[in-house]
Amino acid sequence: MTTFAVIVTSYNYRAFVEEAVDSALAQTRAPAQVIVVDDGSTDGTPDLLQQRYGSDPRVTLLCGANGGQLVAFQRGMAAANADVICFLDADDRWAPDYLARIGELYDSRKDVDFVFSDISLFGNEQRTIGYDECARDLGYTAISTFSLTHWYGAPTSALSLRSLWARRSLDLPADLNHTWRLSADNCLVYGASVLGARKYYLPTGSVGYRIHGNNGWWSNRTPTANFLNRLRSRGLIAHYARIAGIDDSCLHLAKYEYKTKPDPSWDETKRYAGLAWAGRGAPWWKRGERAISILMGRRKGR
Repeated sequence: MTTFAVIVTSYNYRAFVEEAVDSALAQTRAPAQVIVVDDGSTDGTPDLLQQRYGSDPRVTLLCGANGGQLVAFQRGMAAANADVICFLDADDRWAPDYLARIGELYDSRKDVDFVFSDISLFGNEQRTIGYDECARDLGYTAISTFSLTHWYGAPTSALSLRSLWARRSLDLPADLNHTWRLSADNCLVYGASVLGARKYYLPTGSVGYRIHGNNGWWSNRTPTANFLNRLRSRGLIAHYARIAGIDDSCLHLAKYEYKTKPDPSWDETKRYAGLAWAGRGAPWWKRGERAISILMGRRKGR
């Protein structure tokens, strides 16, 4: 049976962290490890964690200097020893069935490397946000992510991946630690895709994403912020692509990557048809043929 390690990262979230940790400990399918990483909080969080969980054998506490979210992820990974790594922000929470739901998928699908879920907003806002309307085997996503910066993922608390892929995605040079002090879930989402993990979207309704202040990623969508986020993401993807040996010459593989998806959505089909058309090294009619074959294959049920 698949084992799980939960990495809870916290920075100045004394008001919320207990609820997050308790939700991990209350899972009907118990995790093998709950690792709580405090990233140099100055609001009394380390003392609270020691008082509440210091003698709890189920919890590993790692309290150290502030290094940012990526460093906190890396510190948690260094202490993890389980088949699958799940991440949980200290201001979020899980329903008790979360690990049981994703565990059934990991148990039955050894070929699936990365599972992400929908999120249910609570606090200052209430609604559900998901990647799709139903569960979706997304197959491989390296070419689409490399070429289009497409996001096959979710916020931190709805991400899980097999240990191998978590370690590979977080094995980054020190100069990227500053760039990804925040939003380090990009490293997990983009890294796993480009390096070759097979992804699956499983809506569970079990991930609570707390809205407080301006912590929603949609709260700062100015043109400048959008440009800088895209620029940093392209640089991160380029780093992973160099490791994986991917460049523009691989675009002709889009048709084959598309075929790894058992039931692609129409949006995914159009995305890959566009990639096939954009591919280099082939005449326009050949690229057009590839694009049309993807579109027609979807209509015929492949």
